[in-house]
Amino acid sequence: MTSATRPETKIIELQQVEQRFHARGAEGGYLTAVDDVSFDLSSDPPRVVSLVGQSGSGKSTIARNILGLQKPTSGLISYNGRDIYHLNRSESDDFRRNVQPVFQDPYAIFNPFYRVDRVLQTAVKKFKLASNAAAGLELIRESLEAVRLDPDQVLGRYPHQLSGGQRQRIMLARIHMLRPAFVIADEPVSMLDAQVRKAFLDILLDFQQTYQMTTLFITHDLSTVHYLGGDVMVIHHGQIVERGPVNRVMTQPDHPYTARLLASVPIPDPNRRWKDRIALSDVEAETEDAAAPVAPEATGRL
Repeated sequence: MTSATRPETKIIELQQVEQRFHARGAEGGYLTAVDDVSFDLSSDPPRVVSLVGQSGSGKSTIARNILGLQKPTSGLISYNGRDIYHLNRSESDDFRRNVQPVFQDPYAIFNPFYRVDRVLQTAVKKFKLASNAAAGLELIRESLEAVRLDPDQVLGRYPHQLSGGQRQRIMLARIHMLRPAFVIADEPVSMLDAQVRKAFLDILLDFQQTYQMTTLFITHDLSTVHYLGGDVMVIHHGQIVERGPVNRVMTQPDHPYTARLLASVPIPDPNRRWKDRIALSDVEAETEDAAAPVAPEATGRL
């Protein structure tokens, strides 16, 4: 792969974003999935920012908010200073090209009635990546090889004929073709085995270094966060309770919830087995005793 330069800095900013859903039986008649979340992502410098929390913490809702799939109840999500829900045609095209998703289920994103080629061919046509069909096919083959796939082994096949890892890497090949400023990866490796998972993460890191892509990596797996490095935000009940460099947060957590998450990571030693279950009620009690929901250094930009 050859190095690429980006002509201008692009920024995604969330300001006091809140997402509520109507829920029968919930207090006030609604459930708050995202509660007053503010942070920004910049393409310069390119980096990996992980958003980590347990299931139901609101992290996937934030991904949908950023991608424009779920308009927040209140707050603002902007791309280069413009509300993403009020972009004009040209701004929307720029946003769609430069903010690319990778979702958890590597099968559901494909239409089972079409060969996997269609996902890549559609991107070539929509964003005018090639001047003719032959050049488009050459670009597709080049991108498949960049994500360690043999084009002759995957092109012409239907989604069910490929493994989960192959399907996810086809989505990475699409990203390789588009060269976006941002990748929003929502639990992309949770359904992959360990070997394929490492290969996927290595490709993301390579994209960061080679093509200056910033990735928001959403996960519940702290070992994955540690492998990726960069920065991390910890989310609990829809609120960012801690943020900072991965090495600092994982070795010197400031918030009780972060400490509990770290304590829940199993140790690969049969002689040091868990003896106690982690009770969320304990986390709630410690959180209430904390001086503030967010550590002092957690304010402002990452």
